[in-house]
Amino acid sequence: MPGPDSAPTAGNRRARAAQARLAGSSTIDNFHCGRNIMGSARATSRPGFGGDVIAPGAEAYEAASRSMLVAGSPALILRPESVADVQAAVELAIGTGLVLSVRGGGHGFAGFGTNDGGVVLDLGKLASVEIIDKERHFVRIGGGATWGQVAAALAPHGLAISAGDTRSVGVGGLTLTGGIGWKVRKYGLALDNVVAAEMVTAGGELVRASATENPELFWALRGGGGNFGIVTAFEFAAHPTTDVHFGKITFPGSEAATVLQGWADHLRTAPDELTSIVDFANPFAGGADAPVEVQVAFDGDDPGLAAQALDPIRRLGSVIGDDVELKPYADVLVDFAPPPPGIRLFTRSAFVDAAPVPEVLRILAEAAASGSAPKISVRSVGGAVSALPGDVTAYAHRQAELMFVTTTIGTPQVIEATRPALTAIWAELTPHVSGAYANFLASATEEDVAAIYPPYTHQRLAAVKRQYDPGNLFSRNHNIRPL
Repeated sequence: MPGPDSAPTAGNRRARAAQARLAGSSTIDNFHCGRNIMGSARATSRPGFGGDVIAPGAEAYEAASRSMLVAGSPALILRPESVADVQAAVELAIGTGLVLSVRGGGHGFAGFGTNDGGVVLDLGKLASVEIIDKERHFVRIGGGATWGQVAAALAPHGLAISAGDTRSVGVGGLTLTGGIGWKVRKYGLALDNVVAAEMVTAGGELVRASATENPELFWALRGGGGNFGIVTAFEFAAHPTTDVHFGKITFPGSEAATVLQGWADHLRTAPDELTSIVDFANPFAGGADAPVEVQVAFDGDDPGLAAQALDPIRRLGSVIGDDVELKPYADVLVDFAPPPPGIRLFTRSAFVDAAPVPEVLRILAEAAASGSAPKISVRSVGGAVSALPGDVTAYAHRQAELMFVTTTIGTPQVIEATRPALTAIWAELTPHVSGAYANFLASATEEDVAAIYPPYTHQRLAAVKRQYDPGNLFSRNHNIRPL
């Protein structure tokens, strides 16, 4: 991404225009902070801002201005150190009228964690992890923490939380829209393990949501994304954990059709301790000739029980690799290398109920064999996810047996060139699939929002939105407009 002194791009021009707007704003004049913005330090109705303030031209700006996957040119980046800082930042965004992006881990494929010409609120300093109830294993986690930080903090206590699969993914972004990770079939989604949350509203108030406090907000936060405010802290119910059997069982790409169907049949009756993902058609590993990688996580350290769950997978085809081993749960989370500048990841996702599974897997296997397919991942869900009523949270896809993702990787020109082939694959899939998983969705169209939130869920969320964010300040998300 160009630095602040390079030739101006449209984003840079918007950032500089917004910076000029900030310079003349009474709100910014009154925004007293530890690091004086625009030379002003007069008193404000809010406490002083004690965090970092990064503007174009600052040494840290280039790195801070982008999210993990998308470049941006914001007018200002704020890194709060306290709830009071978050409240002051909300006041700033409202007073200037600039778009506000809230960033946790910054992994969102749609790039909600940055913008051009607006304000970015980076929660990375609100990352504490604290056990607050040892008997019930309740854990309080800052809204800017990452799952790697959480796993490392809980491991010495023999505890874990069902989360994602990448260390640097933010707790907030993943949890607010789902949380399909390596313990999902045993312990449910990340959001199923939330017992309370604290949130700063568009009005700058700090509210608490739980089953007994603001219960409708509590329902909405578990699946409705960042639509309602800025979650500064979560309280989770963790669970005792042992080491887990984790790794990949690999088959030749030519056996994709057989392996996929057999894998899905096995997961239908496998113990909930087994969660699995199948990756194939990887363009960086041969495309149509890429091996089929069945990633497995058996939640338990008993080798006999693990073998009972995993050996049927090993018998599905010609095993060409098997690195499954017993390891600490914290070690199964992987590191993420951001793509080089100019490279984007375009993801699209959907859910599959039980009946159409064979047809969907057939379509995906044939697409992979054609050589024009994107990278494809199919994830097992069900288990503890489907054991809960469909309307217990705002996550609306509990009866799905599988969730799958297609990913195209390349420059914008490459992604555009491959769009016809991708569109053709999805046209064939559409009659057999439903919904979308917000955490694996690179676009944010009206159609995307309708896929994530069915009509009843959407209407209920819109009512909550009207109560807590009637002006739609928190719009950088898969946006629910106020009812």
